[in-house]
Amino acid sequence: MNRAASTQPIESRSRALQWQQAVVMAILYATPVFFVLRLDEVDDTDVWWHLRIGQWIAQHGAIPHTELFSTFGAGKPWAAYSWLFELIIYFFFRKFGLIGIAIYSSAMAVAITAVVHQILRRLNSDFTVGVAITFLAMYTMGRLFTPRPWLLTILFFALELNILIRARQNGRIRGLFWLPVIFAVWTNIHIQFIDGLLVLGIVLAESVCATRLPAIKSKLQARTMIGIFVACIVATLVNPYGWTIYKVAYDLVTQAASLPQIMELSAISFRTLDDWCLLFIALAATAVLARARRITFFEIVLLAFSIVVSFRSQRDIWVLTIAGSAILVSNLAQGPTEQFSIRGPAVFILVSATALCAVLAFVVMGVTNSGLQTKLETDLPVQAVNAIKSKDWTGPIYNDYNWGGFLIWSLGRPVSMYGRNTDYGVERVIRSFETWDGAPGWDSDPDLVTANLIIAQAQAPLVQLLRLQPCLQLAYEDQLAVVFIPRKEQATQSRTAAGGFCASRDKLSNGPAE
Repeated sequence: MNRAASTQPIESRSRALQWQQAVVMAILYATPVFFVLRLDEVDDTDVWWHLRIGQWIAQHGAIPHTELFSTFGAGKPWAAYSWLFELIIYFFFRKFGLIGIAIYSSAMAVAITAVVHQILRRLNSDFTVGVAITFLAMYTMGRLFTPRPWLLTILFFALELNILIRARQNGRIRGLFWLPVIFAVWTNIHIQFIDGLLVLGIVLAESVCATRLPAIKSKLQARTMIGIFVACIVATLVNPYGWTIYKVAYDLVTQAASLPQIMELSAISFRTLDDWCLLFIALAATAVLARARRITFFEIVLLAFSIVVSFRSQRDIWVLTIAGSAILVSNLAQGPTEQFSIRGPAVFILVSATALCAVLAFVVMGVTNSGLQTKLETDLPVQAVNAIKSKDWTGPIYNDYNWGGFLIWSLGRPVSMYGRNTDYGVERVIRSFETWDGAPGWDSDPDLVTANLIIAQAQAPLVQLLRLQPCLQLAYEDQLAVVFIPRKEQATQSRTAAGGFCASRDKLSNGPAE
């Protein structure tokens, strides 16, 4: 009687602790939804060409192998390497409208948070530590919660790291058999499956080195890891483009480094708090490894790899954020209290509370389809597109890099350039930037000279130069965008006297007129 009575308060306290932790975790998991909704998802111009590709695949029941969306690359061999993501994002858009884009990003943010927290909880059972570092990691990655395929890459990377950490801890290989499945899906979603292969290669190298160097310890046999690695390589070949997907990956890596004009590809500028949070994670992880009295091969190489990748390009900060947080947490002291204890009914509370908090985030932020449409019309050339459609002006189109994706979606026509920079080569992309800046030689840009429809941001320096060209007519203008078409009638003598641009167009047909 007394023994039963004494255990009852303990069980009550345990149950109360589980529910409290469930509520805290629900808030933690749903917080990144606010990071998503503050980013104005419809302003992400790349999502629009992804939507157009997804729409094309859904309509034709096939995956394209030649370029369909730019005049420069028309008919050339081409890989829709994110085709599965494009179908996913198109499904969300078709099902829910503009708000579907935000739903996709929010769902990915919640899933990433949950998996990262799972990794940190496995490495350190102190509840407070796990929650605090997870929040720090999500805040650091907050800028990346946009409707891109890289969200699924971040999720798959976290899942892979979770599997590898568990296998390295207990030596059990059963979980490793999920890796080929992950890579088979990952390869069809985003080209950065390459990063996951490199991390798997680090574990493989550790197991091989452990057979020859006594200072390096590994619970995984080299033979097993070689088999898993080969299986994952084979799994990556299960895609519409076979081994050529690796050539696409190589082109992306080599060309991205040469395009600092694209902000997401540039190095970290350390101008915002999240940049400094990333630096803190890197320094803290380095410090705890330096204090270790053993050779931690995997952690050292993983940290070095993640620092190089993340400091090289802003869009890859997730690698260092996740890997650095895991290394940091695994080397922190674990307190005797506040251990993670959620199980049974508390799991249901966690899932339900997370979903409720995510829905409340949409309500609090006032996210609706009508509001997103208003935002879209404010930030992208919706009215200019409507004018082009009503007048039936046709191309070839000349547009800037940023608006290309939206024009592909809204006009349904090929454009001169959009976010797939590897399709044009570094030189052509840089030439486009210089032309829009009105740099010397702008009037000999072949894409501009051959265009019959020029869609420009109203504040672009090139617009002021085009206004002076007698062979062009300003057909539409608002505060955001301007549209130029060839003049209906213009004497050859006037065009020649106008200089290089109009003289170059003498060799071309006048094109459609108003």
